[in-house]
Amino acid sequence: MGHASKRLSAFAIGGAAVLLSFAFLLVAAPAHASEGGGHADPVALVALWLVVILLAAKLGGDLAVRLGQPAVLGELVIGVILGNLALVGYTGLEPIKTDPFIDMFARVGVLVLLFEVGLESTVGQMLKVGWSALLVATLGVIVPFGLGWGVGAWLLPDKGPYVHAFIGATLTATSVGITARVLKDIGRSQSNEARVILGAAVIDDVLGLVILAVVTGIIGAANLGGSLAVGDVALILGKAAGFLVVALFLGVVFSRRLFALASKLKARGVLLAIGLAFCFLLSWLANVIGLAPIVGAFAAGLILEEAHYRDFVDRGEHGLEELIHPISSFLVPIFFVLMGMRTDLRSFANPSVLGLAGALTVAAIIGKQACSLGVLTKGVDRLSVGIGMIPRGEVGLIFANIGLALSIGGRRIVDDATFSAVVVMVIATTMVTPPALKWSLGRTPKL
Repeated sequence: MGHASKRLSAFAIGGAAVLLSFAFLLVAAPAHASEGGGHADPVALVALWLVVILLAAKLGGDLAVRLGQPAVLGELVIGVILGNLALVGYTGLEPIKTDPFIDMFARVGVLVLLFEVGLESTVGQMLKVGWSALLVATLGVIVPFGLGWGVGAWLLPDKGPYVHAFIGATLTATSVGITARVLKDIGRSQSNEARVILGAAVIDDVLGLVILAVVTGIIGAANLGGSLAVGDVALILGKAAGFLVVALFLGVVFSRRLFALASKLKARGVLLAIGLAFCFLLSWLANVIGLAPIVGAFAAGLILEEAHYRDFVDRGEHGLEELIHPISSFLVPIFFVLMGMRTDLRSFANPSVLGLAGALTVAAIIGKQACSLGVLTKGVDRLSVGIGMIPRGEVGLIFANIGLALSIGGRRIVDDATFSAVVVMVIATTMVTPPALKWSLGRTPKL
C-alpha cells in the first residue's frame, strides 16, 4: 500500500479522466460537425478532429505497449474501431475519413516519418553492412513481390496486372522501426543477427521504394496511353535509381556546406527549419520527375548525418533526430489512425476479402522467410533474420495508401476491399513479429 498503490490509483484516475473526455468528444462531435456549414471558423472542426485522433492514438498506443506490441499497432487498431462505429449506429466520426485537411496532415506525417527513418541510418552504414544484408534485402524484395503478384493473379484475376503488381510492391516492405524496437527491448540490438536484419531492412526500404516508383510510373504512363515496353520500364527504373544515387551523392557533398552556412544564423530553430526544408525540397523534386514524394523524404534522411550539422550541436543545440521527434509524435499518429479508419470491416462479410487477407498474410510471412537464405555470415541464425524481416508496419500502409490515390480509366488501383485486406496483413505481420523474434533469439545465447 505504498508508492505502487499510489501510482496505480493515479493511473486509474488519469485513465478514467482521459476516457471520459474522449467519450464526451464522441457525443459532441456530431453537433459540431453539423455546425460546419454555418459561419464557424473551419479550423475549429479540424481542431476537434485532431483532438479525437490524438487522444485515440495515445490510448491505443498505450494499450498496445502494455500488451507487448508496438504502439503503432494500437494506433492502427483504434483507428479501425473508430472508423467502423457506424456499424453500431454512431456516425459522428464519419467526416474525418474524407476531411481534406486531416488527409493533408496525414500526408505530411508520412513525409516526416520517412525522413525520420532515413535519419536513423546513413549512407556509410548501408555500404558497411556486407553481402549478407544485401542478399537478404534483395531476396526480401524479389520473393514477396513475386508471391504478392501471384496471390493477386490467383484471387483477383479480373483486376489486371497493375493491381497485381501493386499488391506485390506492398509486400516488399519491411518496418525497420518495429524490428529495431524489439531488438532493443530484448538486449540484442548489437548481435550479428541484428546487424544483418537492420542493414537489410534499410536496403529493403530503398529497393522497395524503387519498385514502388517503377509501378506508379508504369501506371502513370498507362493513363497517358503509353505502352508497357521493356524500354519504358527500364527508363522508369533508371530514373528512380538515378534520383537516389544523384540525390545521395550531391546531398552528401553539399549538405555539409548548407548547414555550415545556416549555422551563422542566430535565430532559434534554424537547424529544424533547414532540415525540414531539405526534406520537403527533395520530396518535391522526387515528385517532379515522377516518383513518390516519400522517396525524396527518405533520401533526405539518409543524407543528413550529425557531422553535417556539428556546428549546431557544438553550441549546445539538440541534434536533428531529437528535434524532429516531437513533430513526428504529432503528425505520424494521424496517418495511422486515419488509415485504420478507412478500413471498412463490412468488406469482410465477403469471404473473398477474408481469403485475400489470409493469402496475403501467408505470402508476406513466407516471402520474408525465404530472404534468410541470403545470410552468408557464419554463426548468424537464419530463422531469426527471416522473422525480423516480417513486419510490414508503417511502410506497408504507406504503399497501400498510395495505391488508394492511383487509378486507371477512373478505377482505383486499390479499392476498399483490397485496402482492408492489406491492413489485415499489416496488422498480422506486425503482431506476430515481437513474440516470434523474442522466442527465436532466445534459443541462442547472447554474445
